[in-house]
Amino acid sequence: MGARDPGADGDPAEVSAARRSGQGGDRFGRRAFVTAASAAAMLAGTGTAVGAAAGAGEPPALAGLDSALPDFHPLLKEELRFPLAWGTSPIRDVRAWRRAARAKVEEHLFVAPDHTPFAPEFGERHPEGDGFTRELVTFSLTRYERVRGALLTPHGSGPFPAVLLLHDHGARFDIGKEKLVRPWYDETRLATAEAWADRYFDGRFLGDELARRGYAVLAVDALGWGDRGPITYEQQQALASNLYHLGSSLAGLMAREDVRAAAFLAGLDRVDRRRVAAVGFSMGAFRAWQTAALSDDIAAAASVCWMTGLKEVMVPGNNILRGHSSYYMLHPGLARYLDFPDVASIGAPSRCSS
Repeated sequence: MGARDPGADGDPAEVSAARRSGQGGDRFGRRAFVTAASAAAMLAGTGTAVGAAAGAGEPPALAGLDSALPDFHPLLKEELRFPLAWGTSPIRDVRAWRRAARAKVEEHLFVAPDHTPFAPEFGERHPEGDGFTRELVTFSLTRYERVRGALLTPHGSGPFPAVLLLHDHGARFDIGKEKLVRPWYDETRLATAEAWADRYFDGRFLGDELARRGYAVLAVDALGWGDRGPITYEQQQALASNLYHLGSSLAGLMAREDVRAAAFLAGLDRVDRRRVAAVGFSMGAFRAWQTAALSDDIAAAASVCWMTGLKEVMVPGNNILRGHSSYYMLHPGLARYLDFPDVASIGAPSRCSS
């Protein structure tokens, strides 16, 4: 299909250029990184060495914050051992490990499981000549909010295999589900969505393509996008902060919502609940493997352009250092137990691909 990475929080060409130059939005360049690493190495030495470097009778220089990372960040990275990861954890039974690892992730979501009745309201059906029907469905995604999703159903009797489509970030908030499903219901969004599809998917809408091939498809906006926004790039950080103040979590809420969306899709009469997949690009890829890890309704996941280790991504020039969009993927304290690939592996065996 010729898909290109929509990027975690901006134009992929700009992100690539920032990575090549060693500079990101925070202007944390190579020289600053070397200085910070040298300071950390010096502080890691003996007290005598530090004192000698400072000069006789003078206090040692204080490490500070010269950029997006504190000077002592290499020491913090060294302390990340991911003790609950498979192979490191003392648990050797796969099923037992999956239960323990999932429980640890859920402990750090700061958002409780939700069993609110979905109470769906289905809109008018729009049969298409290319083999499927379009309709909007409104349902209770959580006890806090009802949302509107785009639901595509192949022609025929079913039940059909199904795909939960999870949209990317892309620093574009006026469209969410519309990035993956052609918005037949909104002429204003249609032009923007078509331009997005032209840029990243060779003019195709992935949801429509899957429906033509016999899959039921559901796409819903994450908080901040489409019907549930749009927010601005700068507002992401305030949104995350305010949710933390309220005892909640932006990333935890998105994780719970995606699990709920999977359960709603799997529970539809038209769907074969044994064959439900999660599919996403960029931030949507993060959401796809995370949903596979946390939901028993997901049998497979296709994650395109989002998999890394935390230590590998916490480097100068990477978007994750900017904050902002990173809060959609930040579960505070979880890195003391599991790395990103460790969380994804909860969905194994034979459930995730990238």
